[in-house]
Order: sequence, then C-alpha cells, then structure tokens
Amino acid sequence: QPLRARPLGERLCSVEEATAGSGTYTRHGFIFSSLAGCLEKRSEESGLPVVSVVRDAESQLLPDVGAVVTCKVCSINSRFAKVHILYVGSTPLKSTFRGTIRYERGLGSPWDGVEVYKSFRPGDIVLAKVISLGDAQSNYLLSTAENELGVVVARSEAGVQMVPISWCEMQCPQTHTKDFRKVARVQPQFLQT
Repeated sequence: QPLRARPLGERLCSVEEATAGSGTYTRHGFIFSSLAGCLEKRSEESGLPVVSVVRDAESQLLPDVGAVVTCKVCSINSRFAKVHILYVGSTPLKSTFRGTIRYERGLGSPWDGVEVYKSFRPGDIVLAKVISLGDAQSNYLLSTAENELGVVVARSEAGVQMVPISWCEMQCPQTHTKDFRKVARVQPQFLQT
C-alpha cells in the first residue's frame, strides 16, 4: 500500500502492536509520530514490527530561528510589514507561512529608526532573518536589520523592475522615478549602473 504522510503527533498504534522506531514516541501505551512524514513498518524476526516515521523529501520544511527566508510583502503600516514566507534558504515552501517585519530602533546602523513605509511596499520580495517563531497563528517575527537583508526585487508604479541606487533607494529604469526602500546589499555583479 502507498505510504501515507502522517502529521506531527498522530497516534499510530498501540505498543502491543509494534515497537517505537525513529520519528516516534510512546505515551500512555500508544505510539505517536514525532515528526511529519511517512509511516514505515519493518518486520522483526524477534517479535513485534518496528514503526518509524521518516521525513521524506516532500515533507514540509519549517522556518527556524536564524534562517534567512525570502518573503513577499502583503501589507504595511507605520509599525510593521506583513509578509508571506516563500523560501527557507533556497528551498521553496509548499504552504505559506505568515511573517511580520517590525519597525526597528536602536540598531546603530544607517537604517536605524526608518519607518516601515520607507523600507517596503506591498509586492516587494524581501530577504529577512527569522528572529522568533511567533504565535499560534504561525506568524513568524522577521528582521531585515543586517546589511545583506532587505528588498531584493521591487517594481515601480510603471510595473518595471527597479534598480538599487543606494542602501535606501531604488529607481525605475524607465521613468527614473526614485523610491525609498531598505535595499539588501547585493553582490556588485547584480548592480546595474
């Protein structure tokens, strides 16, 4: 039979039916999955089969504290930007996670205390770092305080991809309109003059 993906914490069977293998734990006489993945049952000559849960390549990767994520800005106000996390490192996520980038003060950087609306606009693609795992709504708290983090792709009002011209501005190559952004310090080969 095809292996069925098991959610984290699913009750798999009783300890009378099998022995707990990797990716599982035992509680109150039952075996539960300790990670999301596929159930494997291996027969043992000595007695009970061993059940394991294996995280397969298809299983969900979760953003973790310290991870650099790529996200898309959905909405902004004066205090924070709401984003959808699209990638963890270079791995695309199968389902959307929400994140919040807060207005940051006291960073001791040229970006110190610049308002959110001068940093991001809805639709921007941003590199950010996960600083906490957030609340029950899986709302991750993100930071773009480091120079390497910030906006990597932004479109102008004319719908054209903008070009970074400084750490705090991008320009539309078509209309030459400038907009404030918290620009990620990209490698020189990506900068157009």
